[in-house]
Amino acid sequence: MPRYQRILLKLSGEVLAGGGSFGIDPARVESLAVEIAETARCGVQLGLVVGGGNFFRGVAAAAQNMDRVTADHMGMLATVINALALQDALEKQGIPTRVQTAIQMHQVAEPYIRRRAIRHLEKGRIVIFAAGTSNPYFSTDTAATLRALEIKAEVIAKATRVDGVYDKDPLQNPDAVLYEQIGYQEVLAKALRVMDASAVAMCRDNQMPILVFNLNRRGNILRVVMGERVGTTISA
Repeated sequence: MPRYQRILLKLSGEVLAGGGSFGIDPARVESLAVEIAETARCGVQLGLVVGGGNFFRGVAAAAQNMDRVTADHMGMLATVINALALQDALEKQGIPTRVQTAIQMHQVAEPYIRRRAIRHLEKGRIVIFAAGTSNPYFSTDTAATLRALEIKAEVIAKATRVDGVYDKDPLQNPDAVLYEQIGYQEVLAKALRVMDASAVAMCRDNQMPILVFNLNRRGNILRVVMGERVGTTISA
C-alpha cells in the first residue's frame, strides 16, 4: 500500500535533457514516463511541476543583460514545452494526463483551475502544472510549493541528481555528509541549496514536508510513495 495518496513531484528541466546539456532527450523522457506511470498505477494521485532549465534559465539570461521579467517569461514558456513532452510520453504509457498552465494558452493546454486540477487527480489523471506561477521572480520550486498546498498534496517529492540533502555540494566534496532528516530552519540557516529559500519558508509556514531524493536511481519515485527510506526528509 502506498504511504501517500497524493504527492507533488518536482522535476528539473535538466532531467529531460538526459546526457545532453540542452533540449529534450526522447529516451530519457520515455524512461522517466515509464517510472512515473508505474507509480500512478499504484493508485497514487500525482501532480507534476517541471522546470525549464534544459531550454532557458531566467537568472543566467538576466546576467547577460536581458530584462529579468522577459527572461523569466521565456523560462515559463520553456516549462510548457517540457510539460507537453512529458504528457505525450505518459499518454503513450496509457496514463491519462492533463497539462494546466498558469499563462493562458487554450489551444495548447488547460488554464490552471484549482478545482478542475483536483477533479482530474481524483479521476486518476496525472496533472502537470506548467508556466510556474505566471509571475516573474518566482522559481518553479516556489510554483511547486504553491501547487502542492493548493491541491492538498501530502508531500513535495523533489527529484535531484544526488541522494538527498548534504552539508555541502557532494559533486564537488567527496566528504560531504548526507542528512536523513533535517528541519526547515536548519536548511535556511545553513543556506543549503535544496530549493529556493522562499519555497522552503512557505513549506515551513504550512507544515508541508519535502522529500529530496535521487532521480537517477531507478525505482526511487515508487520507493518514495511507498514510504521506504529514500533520500532526505525536510520537516519541522
